[in-house]
Amino acid sequence: MTAMARLPRLIIPHYPHHVIQQGNDVQPIFREAEDYQRFLGWLKDSAREYKVAVHAYVLMPIHLQLLATPADEAGLALTMQRVGRYYVPWYNAKYARSGSLFQGRFKTSVIDAAAYFLQCSQYIETTPVRAQLAADALDYPWSSYAHHAGVQSDPVVNDHALFWALGNTPFQREAAYQALTERALTASQLAVIDRAVLKGWPLGSDAFKATLEKQAQRQVLPAKRGRPFKVNPPAA
Repeated sequence: MTAMARLPRLIIPHYPHHVIQQGNDVQPIFREAEDYQRFLGWLKDSAREYKVAVHAYVLMPIHLQLLATPADEAGLALTMQRVGRYYVPWYNAKYARSGSLFQGRFKTSVIDAAAYFLQCSQYIETTPVRAQLAADALDYPWSSYAHHAGVQSDPVVNDHALFWALGNTPFQREAAYQALTERALTASQLAVIDRAVLKGWPLGSDAFKATLEKQAQRQVLPAKRGRPFKVNPPAA
């Protein structure tokens, strides 16, 4: 039996990243509407300061997810750190608690946009439906779905070119996105996205991962540990 070694977190500028941050010990990180609103305000300001384009998001009671493109290698981490610097002390003071709110560092998966961007956006925005917190994605107020469905403009969201490519007019784009969301992701699609973000692995083809390795000049998937396979020499 071999184990997979952990690699440093991979962040590549100008690629979309699927980000997940969980509450410490499965504790709530949002309890009331004000909590969600405060977090989104700090997220908007922080993303703008560090040149991170947030394309989709969902804030759940015990975790949050983003789909975001950083302009440089440091911006995504700096954005999350800045949000935490404001939100965690405010939340702790409000609820008379102390200590960590989030469970370690956030996890992220670099996305092959052409193949997976729209799937990841749909995955994120339909999380409340899968968690049975809403019957429909539009019924959940703390995600970017209402923005993409054309119900209300969201100042946090910076639309990706692939969303704009869904139609020539806002109505066409919104209708196409709603139709896409109505076709639920399959169990295998969900599993692939789950595995990538929770392991911190890139989401894309082998060719995409090879491109990332060249660009990052490092390995992007962990190598198997253990004794190397022994090849017997050919008989004389």
